[in-house]
Amino acid sequence: MTGRRDLEWAPGRQVPLITEGSGPIAVLLAHGAGAGQGHPFMAAMRARLAEAYSVTTFDYPYVAEGRRAPDRMATLVECHRVVAESVAAAADRLVLGGKSMGGRMASHLADTDAAARFFLGYPLVPIGKSEPRDTSHLDGIDAPLLFVQGGRDRLGPPEMIAPIVDRLDRASLVVVPDADHSFKVPKQTAIDEEEVLDRLATIVKEWLTAIGMAPG
Repeated sequence: MTGRRDLEWAPGRQVPLITEGSGPIAVLLAHGAGAGQGHPFMAAMRARLAEAYSVTTFDYPYVAEGRRAPDRMATLVECHRVVAESVAAAADRLVLGGKSMGGRMASHLADTDAAARFFLGYPLVPIGKSEPRDTSHLDGIDAPLLFVQGGRDRLGPPEMIAPIVDRLDRASLVVVPDADHSFKVPKQTAIDEEEVLDRLATIVKEWLTAIGMAPG
C-alpha cells in the first residue's frame, strides 16, 4: 500500500509525503542534502523497510519548492518535527531515521518522542572540513541509536564514529565494508548495489527487532 499526501508544515508552505507499508510501528526516513525522497536510494530503502513497517519519506522545503541549496538548520528541523508529529499521530510507536543530513536532522529533534533513531551515513565531518561536528546533543537522546557507516565514508569515518558510540549508553555501530558515504561500492567488490541496499535494510530491521520493535 502506497499513499501520497501534502502536509502544511508552516502557514502557506507544504511538503509532500509518501507512505508505504503498514503496521503499528512507523518509520520516518529523511533524505540527504543532495536529493529528495524520489532519489533511487530513498525509494529503495522505503520499499525494503515497508516489507515490515509503515515507512514514510518526505521532501524538505527546499526540495519541495524547487531550490537546490538546503534550508537553514532551524527550518529543516522545524519541518522535520511537524512531519514527525503527523506520522506519530497515526502510529503506536515512531522510529526516526535518515540518510546523511536527514539522519543528522533526526538526531536534533529533541522534543520528539521517538522510540529509536537510526542514521545511514551520519555526516560527522562537514564537506571540505577536517574537524568533526559537535555531537553533544546525542547524549540527551533517551532511546536506542544505530549508526550505519560505510567503511570508506569520508564524512563519517567509522574510526571517528566509534568513540561517539562508545560514550553513549544505547548506541550501536555497524560498518558496511567497502561502501562510501553514499553506500556505493567499487565495481570489483563481490557485492553489487542491490545487495548493499538489501544489507542496509536487513541491518535496520534486525536492529529494530533486537530492541523490541519486531514487525507487528
